[in-house]
Amino acid sequence: MASCPQRTLTSTSRISLTKPFTPRTLRNLRNILSSNESSEDYQHPRNAAVLIPFCNVNNEPSILFELRAKSLRTHSGEVSFPGGRVDESDHTFTDAAVRETNEELGINPSTIEVLGQIGPPELDRVGKMRVWPIVGFLHTDRYDSHLGEDVALPSVDMDAIRRQASRDEVGTTFHLPLATLVAPARLKPTMFRGGRPYWSIDVTDIVSKHIEVELDPTSGSVDEVGSGVAGKVEVWGLTGWYLSLILKKLRIHH
Repeated sequence: MASCPQRTLTSTSRISLTKPFTPRTLRNLRNILSSNESSEDYQHPRNAAVLIPFCNVNNEPSILFELRAKSLRTHSGEVSFPGGRVDESDHTFTDAAVRETNEELGINPSTIEVLGQIGPPELDRVGKMRVWPIVGFLHTDRYDSHLGEDVALPSVDMDAIRRQASRDEVGTTFHLPLATLVAPARLKPTMFRGGRPYWSIDVTDIVSKHIEVELDPTSGSVDEVGSGVAGKVEVWGLTGWYLSLILKKLRIHH
């Protein structure tokens, strides 16, 4: 892992760190990502799926995250993507990711455009679930399918999403612009499962704008358990690893 993160975007990915997502951007994303749904038994009791939700927020290309509610039995107070266990009503891992996003954030499934998936699935360290990462884009009800290829797609209303999110499951929601994901001051070199390098991202100040953060300097002493190291709120663990995979897939490098 490099000692100093740099922002690099190759011309082949054609994904801008600063320009809002457009219909052309989504087509490029779909071409980059795998579109083949896994043929594995999706209703295995140990399967789960998450949605990596790209979106525009205030005309900035972004990714949406959750902070899990403190009342949850597992992963409470941790940053995550929306998602959860595959249930018998789901026909695919994608169905599970979209359904869970609707249940947790109140986002209408008809406004979620599935772009593909990344992989392979990893085991959740606490629940021992196989977690399948699906990638999508959050449209708004104002989306016009006849927009020009290079016209910015409408931005989601983060305040509205926070109001409608399930209080039983979600402490708060927030977004990170793509440029923030590679901001050196927020990054820390970390090892996933002790052997694979990636960058964890400090979002304590961002989350603190929406919810009171109780800093516990003893948290994070166990790898990937807790909100972050030394009481910080970080995008780390499985969420951080999947984030690193999608950034690599898009050739956005730290």
